[in-house]
Amino acid sequence: MNQTKNTIKLTIPEDQLWENLKISNDFIFAKVMRNPVLCKGMLERLLDITIDHIEYPEEQKVIDITKDSKSVRLDVYLKDGKGTVYNVEIQTTNGKNLPKRTRYYQGIIDLNAIEKGADYKELPNSFVIFICTFDAFGDGRWKYTFENICMENKKLILNDKSYKVFFNTKGTKGRISKAAKNILKLIENNTTEDNFTKKLAQEVQKIKENKEWQVEYMTLLMREREKYTEGMAKGIAEGMADGKAYGIIKFTSGLGYSDENIISALQETLDIDMEHAKDYLKRYYRENF
Repeated sequence: MNQTKNTIKLTIPEDQLWENLKISNDFIFAKVMRNPVLCKGMLERLLDITIDHIEYPEEQKVIDITKDSKSVRLDVYLKDGKGTVYNVEIQTTNGKNLPKRTRYYQGIIDLNAIEKGADYKELPNSFVIFICTFDAFGDGRWKYTFENICMENKKLILNDKSYKVFFNTKGTKGRISKAAKNILKLIENNTTEDNFTKKLAQEVQKIKENKEWQVEYMTLLMREREKYTEGMAKGIAEGMADGKAYGIIKFTSGLGYSDENIISALQETLDIDMEHAKDYLKRYYRENF
């Protein structure tokens, strides 16, 4: 195992080095959005709305509904003067699961927002917003807004006041404001085309001059890469064991060994217990027959 770990060397990609970070980096984006003036300005331009003021319940909101449930860390979680909740995320990789992620985020935000025994009418208006550096739906649009509608009458909207909005920095279609396009172009190309995007770029530079945040970023980055390295090492080790086990099964079954004898051969050769050996045999049969 240790030998396998030593063979895994991960270098930090150029675009993840502190000096090269842009607003498209989720750490930098979250710090930019902690500036209430810039945060308010960005949301107003992207959503084409007017916001009275911004409130931050806490930095990097972590929601745990129950002890055993999956917790969610929301990078940018805020409210406006009317109590509307906004969760904003930067997405640079397309994991193909964004729609269900928005569904999950929306559900836990609602559960977190309403106290036990409170009336449903107290649920706030809410937006789950993903700013993507790719086209999540392949329709070429700058913006995709989703609400719940009646399938039998598309003009009938559920009006539950929950919205899921996806922005596409590579968009070419659809009607959004010039100011919104400029923000998306800044995220995509790091170009500034108006006074507001210049202010955003200046804020990024200011953040990168903050030594405490640099240490925080590097600490988080190293922690993530250590976990990745450990996972890689474990995966390689398990893969090697799988390959060896499958080789034993193939050889012994070719000799006409019974399942019981194959299991014994696995135990003896790999120095594993019976349950582990049975699991190898089951997986081999499942994958090959």
